[in-house]
Amino acid sequence: MSPQGTDLPRWIDLLVLPLVNLAMALLACGIVVAVVGHNPWQVLTLLIQGAFGSRMGVSYTLYYATTFVFTGLAVAVAFHAGLFNIGGEGQAMMGGLGTALAALALGEHLPRWAMLPLMIGAAMLFGMCWAAVPAALQAWRGSHVVITTIMFNFIASALLAYLLVDVLKEPGNMTVESRAFAPSAHLPGVHEALAGLGIEWPASPLNLSVLLALAAAVAVYLLLWRSQPGYAIRAVGHAPEAAHYGGMRPRVQIMVSMALSGALAGLVGINEIAGVHGRLLLEYVVGAGFAGIAVSLIGRNHPVGIVLAALLFGALYQGGSELAFEIPGFSRDMVYTLQGLIVLFSGALAHVAAPTLTRLWRATRRAPRAAAAAGSTVDG
Repeated sequence: MSPQGTDLPRWIDLLVLPLVNLAMALLACGIVVAVVGHNPWQVLTLLIQGAFGSRMGVSYTLYYATTFVFTGLAVAVAFHAGLFNIGGEGQAMMGGLGTALAALALGEHLPRWAMLPLMIGAAMLFGMCWAAVPAALQAWRGSHVVITTIMFNFIASALLAYLLVDVLKEPGNMTVESRAFAPSAHLPGVHEALAGLGIEWPASPLNLSVLLALAAAVAVYLLLWRSQPGYAIRAVGHAPEAAHYGGMRPRVQIMVSMALSGALAGLVGINEIAGVHGRLLLEYVVGAGFAGIAVSLIGRNHPVGIVLAALLFGALYQGGSELAFEIPGFSRDMVYTLQGLIVLFSGALAHVAAPTLTRLWRATRRAPRAAAAAGSTVDG
């Protein structure tokens, strides 16, 4: 059974329905593009070519998608526990802070093989701790996690600004950023790793955290669907009273799920801070935490769906940049409009097409039975 009570098979609910929604979104985008005086086919072609038509375009698409995988998984883990964590933005900021503090403190003293695991652990720890406070307020005081995580986004932004201006700012540099990390605190780019294998690849922000994102997706799947703690998280999220009756403690599951959610969001700092910028910046998250909500919803809160949705958003970001550059008069605001339409149809209106698909599925199942019944009548 699908979550909406239809009798759609799971493969249709998880695969066919999202594709139908995406087709509806592209149709709506085409209409809007035509209304403002552009050629929809040209826009779509340039968007796809910009995202996947070159090795550089693919690299940027995967770079953006890596961040969205982290924030999408963060939202999904909390969602399965019955929580709506919209604090991924602040948790990602704290993950970047943890990454930077580890790099600035130890980067000049430790080799790369020791620094990289240390920075990953610091990013996860800081994101986890930042998410643990709203979790505790929800579990023991009844404070709604949506409100507290929103507040903590603003607190994280203010704290990061204070630290960069008054504590971590590089002396003599007018830009609000920390000093550069030591070479040992640099996460290698994909082009650097491939060069070591004798493969030429253009330099881009894409770094080895893309492998970390895939590992995180596999780990979340194994946790939620192949482990006892994951079963407890999903049980508390779907039926808290029954889970409590079965001996599970909802407060513990709230804390565990939010801590894991914050740790996943904190890994954004590895991709952006350790893998690209090499120093802590003030506004490096730039909405990735909120985009993760849409990625998780479009991906049906499943790791496989989240990876695919993250690729879609990565393509929209990279292809949208190409559109704004290639087509005169096609502004960045128009790109945001197209992204919003896709989110609308693939997220908020995700189940509009479900009744039609249900009727079609029932019709396809009734047709063989009717034919068989007619055949048996003739034979009789």
